Amino acid sequence: MTTQLRPAHPSDLDALCQLEHDCFDGDRFSRRQLAHLLKGANAVTLLAVADTGALLGYGTLLLRRNSRQARLYSFCVRPEARGGGLGRRLLDALVAEARHRELAAITLEVRADNRVALGLYRRAGFQLVRWLDDYYVDGCAAWQMQKRLESEAREAG
Repeated sequence: MTTQLRPAHPSDLDALCQLEHDCFDGDRFSRRQLAHLLKGANAVTLLAVADTGALLGYGTLLLRRNSRQARLYSFCVRPEARGGGLGRRLLDALVAEARHRELAAITLEVRADNRVALGLYRRAGFQLVRWLDDYYVDGCAAWQMQKRLESEAREAG
C-alpha cells in the first residue's frame, strides 16, 4: 500500500473527525474545532492518505502572525499504520513546511506517558524544554518540546 501526503481540505472534515475519535480517548478536537483548523485558523494541516483513500494520519502546524515560531498542534497516526515510518514521514513534511516558511522553531506538547511519540520527536531533533504538570484532561503531565530550525540551517550551510 502506498501513502500520499497532501494538504487537508474542508471536504476532509468527516474523515478527520473519525480519525480523532479512533486515535484519542480524551483531549480530542471537536468537529467545530477541526472545521476551524481547516477553514479559519492560520494553520497548515497535512494528511497521510492510503491509495485506498483511507485517512491514516494527520498533523497540524499552528502558525502565529508576526511570529517565527510554529506549534505542532495535533499529530496522530492510526494504530494499524504505525511502525512503518509514516509518522516520521509526516513529521518531516511538517518540519519542511516550517522551513519553507522560514520559521525559527517548532514547539509541541506531548503526553509524558506516550513513549512512542516522545521517541519519534526526539529522533526528529526535538528537545525537552519543560515539564507541564496536570496538562491533560485526565491529569497526565506533558513535556513541552522544541525543535530549532535556524541552527540546523546554519549547520547544514
